[in-house]
Amino acid sequence: MRSDGAAAPRVLVLPGLGGSGEAHWQTIWQARHGYARVEQSDWDRPARDAWVERLDEAIARQAGEVVLVAHSLACALVAHWAAAAGTDRVAAALLVAPADVDSAAHTPPETRSFAPMPLTALPFASLVVASATDPYVALERARHFAACWGARFVDLGDAGHINADAGLGAWDAGHALLMELLRTSMAQD
Repeated sequence: MRSDGAAAPRVLVLPGLGGSGEAHWQTIWQARHGYARVEQSDWDRPARDAWVERLDEAIARQAGEVVLVAHSLACALVAHWAAAAGTDRVAAALLVAPADVDSAAHTPPETRSFAPMPLTALPFASLVVASATDPYVALERARHFAACWGARFVDLGDAGHINADAGLGAWDAGHALLMELLRTSMAQD
């Protein structure tokens, strides 16, 4: 419960291409903190419009505000959804390892339906977390996304794609960033 009496926002986990497996921090956060996953009908052949619709439906089912926790391709999903939908129910978004859907050198053909990446300011508090060694986005490109979206930017250094392969486990430092983002967004309300 927030200090103003409103319920705390519901955290929605948004995996990217392929979903997030058992060892991924998103899956661990779901189990540990009771967050809800937005399920897509096909994790391996993503279709932008279908994914945007599924996200919109998941947000509409929630009783109050939500916080989005997106990884990889789901960062593009959030940007597309925000450009097309009413966003007044979103308190904040944690956008981790945004995949560069505009770059054939960085992302696979399955992600092309998400190009071009929307580069308009997000109408809610947001934080982009990226890595200097992410094979799916150059660090400067991730920094550019953050600037365009009006998001705070955090460089994790050598953390690969900030996924299970990076050996982050529960990624407690990332959860601390989420809690900080929540506090900041709630203070702005």
